Amino acid sequence: MFSKQEAQLLKTEFWTAFGKSFPRKWILYDTKIKDFSFKFSADNKKAEVSIDIEMKDEIYRNAYYEKIWSLEEMLKEEIGDFHKEEHYPLENGKVISRIWVTKENVSLYNKNTWQEIFEFFVEKMDGFERFFWEYEDFIKDV
Repeated sequence: MFSKQEAQLLKTEFWTAFGKSFPRKWILYDTKIKDFSFKFSADNKKAEVSIDIEMKDEIYRNAYYEKIWSLEEMLKEEIGDFHKEEHYPLENGKVISRIWVTKENVSLYNKNTWQEIFEFFVEKMDGFERFFWEYEDFIKDV
């Protein structure tokens, strides 16, 4: 196991290495939709790429979720199989809507899996972005 400080240093090294390996400007929070973002995450067991719909107003959150869900087949063409949850609870208790893909059996704390994670991140986020750019006007029309 790592100390808290060692774990934080490894996380910093991981994200720095990712940025240097794939120096690209991702959409992430720059969707022009408030509380609608794309995210990368990794922990000691898996890596994920997601669309997080975090509006406090459940009606708006649901509307954006339904818009994306109505494009399920097109999204699947871009990223393959994915998970979805309209009422996804975060650790802090906040409920969001999330659509995501997961790569199991990789770890941010194992440098031997970093390249595998990085390639997964690039492939899946690129697919999410292509999907978003293609259907952006439809998604934004809520």
